[in-house]
Amino acid sequence: MPLPPDAHSQADVPVRAEAPLRILLTNRVLAHRTGTELYIRDLAIGLLRRGHLPVVYSPRLGALAAEIRRHTIPVVDDLAKVAERPHIIHGHHGLETLTALLAFPNVRAVSVCHSWIGWADQPVIFPRIHRYLAVDDTCRHRLVAEHGVPPERVEVVLNAVELSRFHPRSPLPPRPQRALIFSNSSGDGAPHVKAIREACRRNGIHVESAGFKSGRVLDRPEETLGSYDLVFAKARAALEAAAIGTAVILCDVAGAGPMVTTGNLATLRRMNFGMRALSSTPTLDGMAREIARYDPDDAARVSQQVREFGGQESLLDQLLGVY
Repeated sequence: MPLPPDAHSQADVPVRAEAPLRILLTNRVLAHRTGTELYIRDLAIGLLRRGHLPVVYSPRLGALAAEIRRHTIPVVDDLAKVAERPHIIHGHHGLETLTALLAFPNVRAVSVCHSWIGWADQPVIFPRIHRYLAVDDTCRHRLVAEHGVPPERVEVVLNAVELSRFHPRSPLPPRPQRALIFSNSSGDGAPHVKAIREACRRNGIHVESAGFKSGRVLDRPEETLGSYDLVFAKARAALEAAAIGTAVILCDVAGAGPMVTTGNLATLRRMNFGMRALSSTPTLDGMAREIARYDPDDAARVSQQVREFGGQESLLDQLLGVY
């Protein structure tokens, strides 16, 4: 079904630019430390810091919901508990976005696509969704080429890092000594993990793992990432590690990519360091080849560029402009 024209509902209430916005954020789950859940946490905290009034809705609450609430941000699993109508719905995940739209008639929304493959990120076609946001060019392609969203209704809003938490580390050593496989899906038996471990062993690099399947979850990665010289990661984890100043090689269960360098940073960020960047099969030779590209000076310049253009404050500016 084609989208209707982008027209304002007669029931829409205008909001003065200087007035605090009541913003309802949705997500499938708020229990773990996954990409969208942490995105919601950081966005809600940032909006509150800017003087707005975020409320977070998810039908499945857990530890991360409690963490968000400790920042004095309301979190609910039942929208009937929200007695004050939001000015705008910032929707993640189709079913939860639709639930919010039906709970608050005439409230406009933006809908965010975080994934190329996730069924939950399939967009809801609904007349009050005025903008569809994609976290990278890959997700934009999905929206316009598979789901019929008109290109003029889509904006790419790239992921960002909370720079006030992820501080630059001290200069890297001439040769990497410690490495981290930083991924929720990288259990020790996975083929890419085996390839990374063997390549590191042959280069005299001590390697550790962190993430859900490894059995070691980093509740505060900003306090840990800087102790490693080399990080194997993708997406948000790769961006955070690069911001700190570690050398980053893109790798995950989906595939392998290159070392992040000043030469490819802009291109890889437009891919969110994600699926289109992970185009190779992880092999021992491939991992060894990327490790050989380790360059402390270039990693420092990558960090500087990420910190200049990839901070959370820029993301908030862009989202508030969309709202």
